[in-house]
This record gives sequence, structure tokens and C-alpha cells, in this order.
Amino acid sequence: MFKKLMNKIMMGMMDNMMDHMMNRMMQEPYTENLFSFITIMKKLSPKAIIEAGMRAESGKPIERPLGSPNVQSEWQKLFLNPVHLFKLPTQDGVQIQTKTTIGPQAENPLKLELPILLAGMSYGGALSLNAKVALARASAMAGTATNSGEAPLIDEEREEADYFIGQYNRGGWMNQPEQLSRLDAIEIQLGQGAQAAAPMGMSPTQIGEDLRQAKDLEPGEKAVIHTRLSEMKQPSDFFEIVQQLRDEYGVPVGLKFCATHYLEQELEIAVKAGVDYVVIDGAEAGTHGGPTTLQDDVGLPTLYALSRAVKFLEEKGVKDRVSVIASGGLTTPGHFLKALALGADAVYIGSIALMALLQTQMSKALPQEPPPQIPLYLGKFKEDLDVEEAAEHLAKFLKSCLEEMKLTAYSLGKTDLAQLNRKDLVSVDQELAKVLGVDYAGYPQLGADPVSESNINFMEKENEEPQPTTH
Repeated sequence: MFKKLMNKIMMGMMDNMMDHMMNRMMQEPYTENLFSFITIMKKLSPKAIIEAGMRAESGKPIERPLGSPNVQSEWQKLFLNPVHLFKLPTQDGVQIQTKTTIGPQAENPLKLELPILLAGMSYGGALSLNAKVALARASAMAGTATNSGEAPLIDEEREEADYFIGQYNRGGWMNQPEQLSRLDAIEIQLGQGAQAAAPMGMSPTQIGEDLRQAKDLEPGEKAVIHTRLSEMKQPSDFFEIVQQLRDEYGVPVGLKFCATHYLEQELEIAVKAGVDYVVIDGAEAGTHGGPTTLQDDVGLPTLYALSRAVKFLEEKGVKDRVSVIASGGLTTPGHFLKALALGADAVYIGSIALMALLQTQMSKALPQEPPPQIPLYLGKFKEDLDVEEAAEHLAKFLKSCLEEMKLTAYSLGKTDLAQLNRKDLVSVDQELAKVLGVDYAGYPQLGADPVSESNINFMEKENEEPQPTTH
């Protein structure tokens, strides 16, 4: 009886409230109407409203973690082409090769077990020491490389990694011989997709004693990332930097830069300077907390930038010696395969690697704080990260991705991920197909001859199966 009475009272209250709200929305002018907030949010997104409030509060540039939500790379409009009779799928039992080589013409090329690398995320500027150690340990467990980001060489991180790429950076923290001599590849960092070449810095109050010593900063000194390398007074200076690094250390020397509509002009100089690889870092790239305008409105989407870069290198006849690493917003095995098919030799992953690394450890911050508070250097829960568990989860993520890529390779009739090319792709968007140089799904394959009795015998010879090998 009491329950029914309470239900009746509650329903009556709700009915009165709904009637009142409905009457207000139907009768009041827009300037006084609560419904106006719906139309406001149609014009001004919730993101724009909240970020406007943040700007109004601080009066400073606002920084958003993990990059831009403005994703314009249309990977979902690309599909891979399986085979059945025209060409037989790869026989099960045949081992799919997954290795990749970065900088094949360097004195000591970087040879990895898989084409998925961990992107540059710096100690201090982005991540905590625990997070960096976990990334390095996971890379070793998976047989791939990790990257220093714009940071000094940290012994704990270097000792965990089998393959370590260090960034010759605009802060100057990895640019000394004793550090460069311990690297497996040197990446000249002139910019990145989420921040371009804007100057960045950390105030002295944000810098702990360990980080201050690692960066060789005086007490009270700010950590600054400049727009240029200190020795870059003019573009021609880049030639000397590349040549000196290649001659002295013998490892692949690469260039990382923010993908830009000036892509071909930038690559022209890089190729002439003799770089062994280029990192095409698209506008969807992640960051610890870069300014929103640089994230949302600067650069080129990764998909278009990658396609243009590969075509340029092919036209110059140097694609066989200059490796390409695609970076920025790549999150799934499907993305990785499509990037390889467009000509990338490997991919960098960052934001999605952090999500895999955190896995259920996100609950240590949620619901009071967002997950980035766990791996970030300035995060409130950085000391709570379980390094061993994090490394194991990320290594399993990489293994899972690789296994799916291998299964897909069987269906494409491939025995090596390096065999993927544009012919393995088709687009459901006609304009995108034209831009990327792949077939459009609405028409038959370009240049494909009809199958006839006269060429079936030829196909049979072409499709002779490789003998299964032991895994």
C-alpha cells in the first residue's frame, strides 16, 4: 500500500514537472526558453562550449590530451581485396613473414620482427618514467622498437628496450655523442602532427629533480622546445646534420615532421640530404596535451599525406632506399595493413598503445579523473601504474594485431606483409580512389583481362603454392 502511494506521489510530481517544462518550451520566447540550449548546441558543439569556458577561465592556450577528434583520414572507405580462384589464398601452414627493415642502405639497418613501432612519447614532456619503462619493456617482448620522443636518454628505458630510436630534438636533450652512440636509429625531430613546429615548454615548477638532472637544467630553468634545431640557420644546414650523423654513428638517420601541403618540397630536401627514412606524422597524431588549434587545424590527414609521400619517393626512384613510417591516428590492424598497402614500411602507434598499456588499470583513475592521469608525467596517479602488468598487456596487444594481420595476409594470397601494395586495396569513394591511385569499388578492376582457357594454365603456374613451413 505504501509503495503504491509513493509511486502515485512520484508520478504526480514528475507529471507536474513535465507539464511545466513543456508549457515553458511551447509558450516562452526563444530568448527565455530552455530549449534554446538545444539550438545553441546545434550551432556550437559541446566541445566548443566547454573549450570556450576553459579559455575564459585561464586566458591561456588550452591543451587537450591524446590529440584531435577531427579525424579526416577515411580509412573506413578502403577495403582489402581477398582472392579465391583468380589467385589462390595462401595455403594454411605457410608461415607469413612480418619482418621489416628501416633504412636498408644504412651501415647498420634497423631490422624488426614486425612493422608496428611505438611512437615518440617523451619522458617528462609527456609520460612518467613508469610509463616509459613499460613501453620499452613491451617493445622488447614483441620484437619491435620504442622511441624516446623529445627527451634525453634515460638509462632505465634504454636498458629495457632491445631496439631504441632516439630523437635528435629541438630541445637539445638527445643531441650529445654519448647518447647518440647508444641508439639503433636517430630520428631528427623537426615537428609533429599534433604540434607542428610550435615552441613548447615546461615551467620549473612542473619539473621534478630527476627530470631536471636528465635534461641538465639549472634550478629554476625552464625546459624549452624551440621551433628549430639550434644549428638550423637555413635549410642547407640540414644536409650537414644528416651527413654527420650518418658518418659518425652508422645507424639509420630519419626525419620526422608534421605532414604538410608542402610535403613534396620538404621531402625533396630530405632526400637530397640522404635520410634513410621519413616519418609522415599526420594531423590525427596524438600528444600529451598540445594546443587545440595545432591539433585541429594544422597539417594534413595521415592517409593523404602517406599516399603523397610514397608517390613522390617512387617518382624520384628512391623508395627502395628511403623507408616510410606512417604515423598519426592509426589504431587498428586494418589501419596498419592499409598503410602498408599504400607503401609504408612500418607504422607508429601512440595513443592506442597507451590505451592497451593501461587496459584495466584505467580504473585506478576513473571515475574521479580521466585515464591520462595515470601515464602522464604530471598525472595524479602516475605512481600507481603497474609496470609489469602494463608491459604485458601492450605486448599482447601487439601480438593480437600481428596475428590478425597475418590471417588477412592468407586471404590476400600473400606470404609476406611487405608484399602488400595498392592493388590489394579498393575504395568505395570514387574521388578517394582517384587520389590514392587505387581501384574504385563500383567498376571492374582497372586493366584486368577476362579469364579464358588460354590463360588459366598460366595462372596455374603463377599460383604454384609455396611449401608449408613450420611455425
